[in-house]
Amino acid sequence: MIFPIGDDNVKGGAFPIFSYLFLALNIIAFFYTVSYGLENSVELYGADPCEIKSGREWVNIFSSMFMHGGLVHLFGNMLFLWIFADNIEATVGNFRFLIFYIIGGVIAAYMHIFVASGTGCVPMVGASGAISAVMGAYLIMFPRSRIKMLFVIRVFYIPAFIFLGFWIGEQLLSGFTSLDLFGEPKEGSQVAFWAHIGGFIFGVIAGFYFKNNFPKIIDVEDAQHHHKEYQSVKLPPKRFNNRF
Repeated sequence: MIFPIGDDNVKGGAFPIFSYLFLALNIIAFFYTVSYGLENSVELYGADPCEIKSGREWVNIFSSMFMHGGLVHLFGNMLFLWIFADNIEATVGNFRFLIFYIIGGVIAAYMHIFVASGTGCVPMVGASGAISAVMGAYLIMFPRSRIKMLFVIRVFYIPAFIFLGFWIGEQLLSGFTSLDLFGEPKEGSQVAFWAHIGGFIFGVIAGFYFKNNFPKIIDVEDAQHHHKEYQSVKLPPKRFNNRF
């Protein structure tokens, strides 16, 4: 099995408070829901497409972002959150990241609700929509960052644009194959691929905005013009006059 275990961290920038806070909250919420009863918790706090389309339980979109259906689901999402979120937050700042993360999760949820919810009123849970937004922004802001991969006991590195490009390609393929010829969802799919796609698209758009308006990072190269690391740099004070 091959999976990511780390990346090149930005040198400098804001301390990623919310990245680590979200990680902790997701873990705490999972063990709370297990103690309360996972099925009951999903029914109470999951994002039910039928209810939300009817204008009810919309607040569950926010609670569902901190819930997971099992340990594997939790581990996978938290691994990706831990790898990709801190660079974004260190670059754009804590409160911008907080707003970006929440909006990304909401857009991802609505993408799933209105594109692929035709199979029934199955509540959606998981942080993957918001994390997909983080990954989309990462692709634009840190395309040459090295992603550390683990294969059995061997570690190797690949550029972020290859890893994330392959990941979103897989989501798109799975998303479109989960629909029939008339664009209606097929029965049996339990993965919210369209939430991943919606979050990622939002993240890409936000990544361009961040990169153009908050250019607080530089891509440091070695003597052979190979990527070495990303560093945070301070902008002139006037750049922040109209920003929080």
